[in-house]
Amino acid sequence: MSKAQQEREDKYDVGADFAVPDLDDLVPPGGRLEEDTVTLDSEYFDTADRDLLRQRVTLRRRTGDTDAGWQLKVPDRKARTEIRVPLTADDTVPGELAALVSGVALGKPVHPVASISTVRLRLRMLDPDGNLLTEVADDTVRATAAAAAAGDGAVASEWREVEVELGERGDGKLLEAIGERLTREGARPSRYPSKLSRALNPNGPGLTDNDSAADGSGAEVVRELLTAYLDTQVQAIVGGDVWLRRGLDPVHATRVGIRRFRSTLRVFKKVLDPAARTRLDEELSWYAGVLGEVRDRQVQRARFAAAVTDLPEELVLGPVAARIENDLLAEQLRYRAEVMETVDGDRYRNLLAELARWRTDPPMTENATSGTRALKKAARKARRKADRRLAAALDDGDDVALHRARKAAKRARYAGELTRGLVGKKTSKKRIAEYKKIQKVLGEHQDSVVALGTLRDLGARAGSTGGENGFTFGLLYGLELQAARRARDDAARLTT
Repeated sequence: MSKAQQEREDKYDVGADFAVPDLDDLVPPGGRLEEDTVTLDSEYFDTADRDLLRQRVTLRRRTGDTDAGWQLKVPDRKARTEIRVPLTADDTVPGELAALVSGVALGKPVHPVASISTVRLRLRMLDPDGNLLTEVADDTVRATAAAAAAGDGAVASEWREVEVELGERGDGKLLEAIGERLTREGARPSRYPSKLSRALNPNGPGLTDNDSAADGSGAEVVRELLTAYLDTQVQAIVGGDVWLRRGLDPVHATRVGIRRFRSTLRVFKKVLDPAARTRLDEELSWYAGVLGEVRDRQVQRARFAAAVTDLPEELVLGPVAARIENDLLAEQLRYRAEVMETVDGDRYRNLLAELARWRTDPPMTENATSGTRALKKAARKARRKADRRLAAALDDGDDVALHRARKAAKRARYAGELTRGLVGKKTSKKRIAEYKKIQKVLGEHQDSVVALGTLRDLGARAGSTGGENGFTFGLLYGLELQAARRARDDAARLTT
């Protein structure tokens, strides 16, 4: 049976003569430092095309120390989640993990691509109760890339690096403090996101978030900002793929990642290749729609359950709560089954492959050469469009227009996130908060609009198939009408 835990670590390249600096003054009162040395042997698995590596997913079989076993590492916001399975007798990937990576692997078989042996000098910082705050790992690494991955033959390489990983009781400030101390002594943030990427690319820069041109040209600044933002959204989508296959519920987080990605394609369209951008936007819209059927039922179930609970008992006539829960849950499960069929299809796999290319190398136009000016202009245009749409929608009170205004507010908010570093911190924070609030208020209005249609269908079904009293469904319908009006009034006040 697998176990999962989140990890957050920073990696540093160091020279052969590097010495880890003294960290005693960072130990909390009553805490301590423990030092030991372990040898870790790991065999890494991937497809022949390195599809897992491209999506920042790691699958390995490790022996040595207490974390021996099969380990799958999946992107999870600023950290990664590690899923562990006990060691097996051979190097055959356990069926559970093979199923979890089947989407990221694009349906291709995985096989050994590298063997890495690490002699690790560990410095573990513990709090007074013995809980791990952080571990500083001084690694001497020898790696051998398998012949199939290396091309003409197996390639061996050696290097030294330092990893700083947060423990269960550590915090980001401690990670930063240790990082500052390491860099003062000559350590450099690693060019490589993992040992595997370095093993497979011993003479190159590797696949890393830190890759960008040194000349600081306009197009490269644009590329750096775009890839940093898009990569974060792909992490949410890829992580969602694995969590779906694990039986968990990543639907909302996946859809948010898709929304942010699609918003970027639309707002910053002038710096992106039009054909490639349009094609990817269509495919993301398709997948978001498949997930949306599940998410709509999740939202409605929670919304109606709370509404029924809030009603006085004498106003709940018949099995209203049961009718709502049973009908919507049945629909949710049916649509979830469709999602699982979708993620095993060729169209979805092609989408993941395209996202892997965009996260590191989005196709750009000549307009990108104008640099940050193009990005700021596009973000400004998104804000103006959001303002115009909101004003127009409030003038006529049309539900469709209000929904379009909500989507425009989302795009303005996400554009503000991407360009956060191009304007003052205070200004950026204010703009993002402003459009987030508009998005929230209009989202409440849209939830009520959708709820009205669902309640009408549920009430009609209850009366026609179950002979149930429709009074309570009508009452809930009236409450949703009131909620929609309140949300519209709240939106109007935001413009005054």
